[in-house]
Amino acid sequence: MAPWHRTAAFIWSTLAFLLYFGATYAADPENAITYFDNPPAWLFFFEDTTSVIYHDVNFGNLYVSHDEGMNWALADNIPSGQAAMFMEHPFNNRVAFVLTNTNTHYRTDDRGRTWRSFDIPDSVAYVPRPLSFHSDADKFQYILFQTTRCTRIGWVDLCQDITYYTQDGFATSPQILLEDVSRCQFAHSSKDFRHDAHEDLIYCVAYDSSSTTGSHSLASRRLYSSTDFFATKQNEDLGIGKNAKGVVAFAIVSKFAVVALKDLSPGSDGDMLLYVTVDTKEWAKAQFPHASQARLRENAYTIVESTVHSLAVDVVLHEMSTVGTLFVSNSNGTYFVESLKDTNRNMAGYVDYETIYGIEGVGIANVVANAQEVERQMSAKQLRSVITFDDGSSWRPLSAPSGSPSCPSDTCSLHLHSVTDAHNYGRIFSSPAPGFVIGVGSVGDSLAPYDESNTYMSTDAGLTWTLVHEGPYLYEFGDSGSVIVVVDDEQVTDTILYSTDMGQSWISYNVGVQFRAKGLTTVSDSTSQKFVLLGQVTRQSQQDGRRSVVIYLDFATLERPMCGDSDKERWYTRANSDSECIMGVQQWYVRRRPDADCYMGEKFHDPEVREDMCTCEAHDYECDYNFVRSDGKCVPSGPERIPSTQCTLGRAGETYMGSSGYRKIPGNKCEGGVRLDEPVSKDCSEAEPTEGEIVQQIHPFSADIVQSEFFKESKTVLVRLSDFTIWQSSNEGYTWEQKQPGERFLAFYMHAHSKDRAYLITDTNKFFYTTDGGSFWHEMNTPSPPNTFGAQVLRFHTRSDYLIWIGNVDCEMGSERCRAEARYSHDNGRNWYFVEDYVVNCDWARDEDLRVDASQILCESYQNKQGSQLFFGKDNNALQLVSGTDYFKKKTKLFDHVVGFTKFSEFLIVAEYLPTRNSLNLQVSLDGRTFAPGSFPPGMHPDSHAYTVLESSTKSIFLHMTMSEWPAPWGNILKSNSNGTYFGVSLENVNRNNAGFVDFEKFQGLDGIAMVNVVANPAEAALTGRKVLQTRITHNDGGTWKSLIPPSVDSLGQKYSCSSVGCSLHVHGYTERFDARASYSSPSVVGVVMAVGNVGEVLAPYAESDTFLSRDGGFTWEEVHKDAHLWEFGDSGSLIVIVNDEEPTDHVLFTTDEGLSWREFQFSNEKIRVRDILTVREDTSRKFMLLGRYPGSGVSVIVHLDFSSLTHKQCVVDSEDPGHDDFELWSPSEERDQLCLFGRQTLYHRRKRDVNCVVGDTPKALDNVVRNCTCTAEDFECEFNYVRNDKGECVLVPGMAPQLPDDSSCRDGEDYWYDRTTYHKVLYSSCEGGNRIDRGASHLCPGIRGHSAFFWMIVILFPFAITALVAWWWYKKSGMARGTIRLPGGGGDYSHLGSSGSGAFATLASVPWFLLGLAGIAFEWVASSFDAVSMGYRARRGYRDVPVDEDAQILRFEDEE
Repeated sequence: MAPWHRTAAFIWSTLAFLLYFGATYAADPENAITYFDNPPAWLFFFEDTTSVIYHDVNFGNLYVSHDEGMNWALADNIPSGQAAMFMEHPFNNRVAFVLTNTNTHYRTDDRGRTWRSFDIPDSVAYVPRPLSFHSDADKFQYILFQTTRCTRIGWVDLCQDITYYTQDGFATSPQILLEDVSRCQFAHSSKDFRHDAHEDLIYCVAYDSSSTTGSHSLASRRLYSSTDFFATKQNEDLGIGKNAKGVVAFAIVSKFAVVALKDLSPGSDGDMLLYVTVDTKEWAKAQFPHASQARLRENAYTIVESTVHSLAVDVVLHEMSTVGTLFVSNSNGTYFVESLKDTNRNMAGYVDYETIYGIEGVGIANVVANAQEVERQMSAKQLRSVITFDDGSSWRPLSAPSGSPSCPSDTCSLHLHSVTDAHNYGRIFSSPAPGFVIGVGSVGDSLAPYDESNTYMSTDAGLTWTLVHEGPYLYEFGDSGSVIVVVDDEQVTDTILYSTDMGQSWISYNVGVQFRAKGLTTVSDSTSQKFVLLGQVTRQSQQDGRRSVVIYLDFATLERPMCGDSDKERWYTRANSDSECIMGVQQWYVRRRPDADCYMGEKFHDPEVREDMCTCEAHDYECDYNFVRSDGKCVPSGPERIPSTQCTLGRAGETYMGSSGYRKIPGNKCEGGVRLDEPVSKDCSEAEPTEGEIVQQIHPFSADIVQSEFFKESKTVLVRLSDFTIWQSSNEGYTWEQKQPGERFLAFYMHAHSKDRAYLITDTNKFFYTTDGGSFWHEMNTPSPPNTFGAQVLRFHTRSDYLIWIGNVDCEMGSERCRAEARYSHDNGRNWYFVEDYVVNCDWARDEDLRVDASQILCESYQNKQGSQLFFGKDNNALQLVSGTDYFKKKTKLFDHVVGFTKFSEFLIVAEYLPTRNSLNLQVSLDGRTFAPGSFPPGMHPDSHAYTVLESSTKSIFLHMTMSEWPAPWGNILKSNSNGTYFGVSLENVNRNNAGFVDFEKFQGLDGIAMVNVVANPAEAALTGRKVLQTRITHNDGGTWKSLIPPSVDSLGQKYSCSSVGCSLHVHGYTERFDARASYSSPSVVGVVMAVGNVGEVLAPYAESDTFLSRDGGFTWEEVHKDAHLWEFGDSGSLIVIVNDEEPTDHVLFTTDEGLSWREFQFSNEKIRVRDILTVREDTSRKFMLLGRYPGSGVSVIVHLDFSSLTHKQCVVDSEDPGHDDFELWSPSEERDQLCLFGRQTLYHRRKRDVNCVVGDTPKALDNVVRNCTCTAEDFECEFNYVRNDKGECVLVPGMAPQLPDDSSCRDGEDYWYDRTTYHKVLYSSCEGGNRIDRGASHLCPGIRGHSAFFWMIVILFPFAITALVAWWWYKKSGMARGTIRLPGGGGDYSHLGSSGSGAFATLASVPWFLLGLAGIAFEWVASSFDAVSMGYRARRGYRDVPVDEDAQILRFEDEE
């Protein structure tokens, strides 16, 4: 190579080398580290400046930086240790204050460079913000200062708050504004609260009288105003006059001034009332919708971050709860609509809700997916995140990032940690950088713990998301989003990550020290390239004992060019991919393009939002006040409230202009287009009535009603007609709409484990489902049409997305392989997987109380899987029970031949068929794998009798064994032991019908009380088929049964003709009901029972019966009305409605005093035949539906009755002093000395009978177990193989011998064991002492009482003697005895001598959830909560999950150990 070539190559190589390293050096940010004694209580940037305040509240020092955190200095002129509180001036970025614990305080006018002192005569008040500032720029020195003055009188300090004011920023001594004050604030103290009031208007919450004790009554707190610094003052009456007292709080939020006061009016239960003004002149009461039952309670509501368009309030609907409901107001803050249910909040009142900065109408909230379990069972919260793009009018899940792990469920989305779990300074998700949102969370069904979460980012205001980094990170935006910094938030690190391309790539930077991140921030408008990172360094990196650090990061050294116009783009805020309009405008910002390598450089210049107007569309409207959304439409939740000037003539056909049901979303700016909010003309009959009136609506249907059911805890009801249509009402029957016209529906199912889910089954390969209580319905395909073999089409799992579908396969005409096939889905029907074919029934093994393998499926399927299932039977093809875990991939045959299986409580019960004996065997399991046979009294084994499993809620199973099948069936009720494996006779000759249903029902809310009807003439009925019935009741869970005590007089005050000893009350039972869900009692009103019957020796026909009521759980009864009636409880028993069901009628009767008096209401001029009364499942509403039909026609009808306006008086409850309000404490008794049931006295809480008030959502005091009682005869029942004779004594069954040997085991530290008697204690009883007729001769237990007193005296004294000898030896040896000399070094450490430390019903009783058919055998299950059985001992072989109890010997499950 020529010399000049070599020279040129050398020069170019050198230049390239220098350029490379120069570029490398320039590519790194700069950092500086400053050490502090303690972390800051607050790190504050003066707005639009480079000045920062670091407040060390522990040491009382204030540090100032004027270069965005690079260099720090202690604040001048403030004595060390004096800075107790720092407060900035919100309307002047040069002014701030430091308040101390003395009377001297400090002010800066140059952002902390210099500080001047000023004095206040009194101490700073203990309030969050003692200073209030004027928002007018010309009056920025107008300041209010709240202080506390205390005067010592004797041993007590009497204190009062005093507010001072200054007009010159404390340059001169401040003046007293008002004494005895709670809070004062300038009316002009918010940029958004715009009004034309006097510029010096001040509001104060103060007391209307002085106090000599330092305390005031709440009634003396009022809101005062003044325009002359309280030289004169005016009482703000809020438009309600003298009742404007009890003011709790005053605040200015956005454009609203809000006053909260406690309702102190007579009869009020102390609810909070909100009054709102937008102009300081007119105050209006905030109205919450009827349907929400929202009641504001003190410390139970939060005014959350609101927009300039509406006020947002989160309300706790239940006491002692951290679950709320978010309400959003109209534009003047007076009418609220429910925006979001089950919002997450903490005990401090903080709510997981935040709006996205600078983006109209967009906000993110967290809801509690399992709110019911949290409130009732204190379960751990399962949080889900939702986002709104229309100011809370509608919400939807956050979209999971593309490329996330499989996320098939419709509830699978992105969830983020929010306000209640904040980890950084400032806003949680967003900053002024337009459209940029970052959060820490997880993808799945619910939010994962913080330390298991990842970091996600959105660049389009939350519409779409990407994964930033695995693990939780602190985050901050800079330079309007051109720089994004994140740092590990869970472990020690020395590295931060930053991105300059909107998160598409990340660069790591080592700051040179190991630290744990505590905070990351920048200037308030996120326009700087400099950041402040707060942390705590490791011990090895500390300096002079200081571990708290500020790490200053400067990204201006990246030496990127400044962005030009070509580097920027318009970014539109998008609500969805089809529309760029939000709140009626197209919002757009100018921001840097993602691929531009430049910096914005617009420091301290807030991004400007531009708006283009849009035409109005349907999504610009929301449901108006008192309307609810149903399948996308707004329907009234009840009669409409109208001005008093309308509908005053009382003429027929009079109309008024009412709401269309829609309103434009507050703040929406759309113009023209669709107008959904124009008033419409309505008949005055649709308006809300005056107090005392009743509203009715009649809705005819063209076909019979064959199915109807409410969603749980909802006002939405579904009805299926015989013409295969389904109708829905979202307002308890007030209005109706047909679902999916044109479809033929065979049935609908409510999800057994999810209150908001339901499924509409068509006759094709699709169904419709809802996951939000019927607000919206979605279509989903199925693997096959629903089966026609009688199997339940859908089965539900405790995991709500897991389903089993049983449908027909190859069942076309002429097919030879028609069969029922089961498939399962784990994503609510999106995908289906094969389980088994030729099935009769398939179900999940797991249930609420049967906590077995969640993947286990149980199937009854035919052994020979060939041919058409239509021709199969028990004789030609065995029906096997097969269990499959791992979703039936691992199969195990449990039984070769079964009739069926069912689940209830924690038991799995199988009816095993024994073909060799042509009989049945009852098999029981607690784990779904191992089974044990049931044991029955002689002559009552299921191999020769039909049986019905009735109920279990008191540690025992009730089973009806049919003893006479034809011509009139009846049988005996058997009751099991605690593990459900052997049964004894409880009552003989109990009535049942041919379908297997039994006249047996337990009362809801009172354990162990049940009523039955018995056949009084079994010998005659066996021949003639005519049964004579009598009613019996038990108050000790079947231990004893007796007749119902008849009332002395009827409802007219006349004595009954039957007065002999054999006369008693008899009532009609379950076998005669049209609706299986009807019941004697209601869970909402404990102890109140209604029935139709008669007083006599036997039960009379239904048409000859009258209506009776008991208020004490069936101990005593009264006739409340002549003739038979249907009944329904409402509003927790404060309202009862009855209707004649013997003949067509045009009226109902109702009572508000539990039958003392009745009022009639005519609902129609045309009579209908009523067959059912329906209300919400919980019986807590005052709205009812009559289901019936017009006589002589095929037209059915639903009559909606609304008793909400009977009275507006709310019931008063005092949970601190129950029984001294509108409720009473009641305990069931049997007219005996002790008010005991099951060996304990329990006090129940219910409304007083003579108080006419609305219970509604009023929280009641919890039932209280006062004490255990002494045992009486009612606490015992007959031992196995014994029955009660006519005298009520337990005697041995003729021909039988006692089969249970004496139990010599000793339990619970007892001193004796006892021989068995003919009795044993009722398992559910907790009685103590008394007459223990279950105990025979006593025997000493092995232990203390097995030896003499002298023996135990020696045993006890021997260790003391040994200890004394050892102690004396040590005393002598250690030199501590008198007269010895302890030498130096002998030791005084005696540490080596130190001692070492050592149930409510899920469904109504006797409802057939499962019927077994084998020669007329009925097998019935009723779901009911059942207390878990204690698992004390376990058998080694065979049935491991049945606890061995005192009766285990007969089952041969003795513990082999």
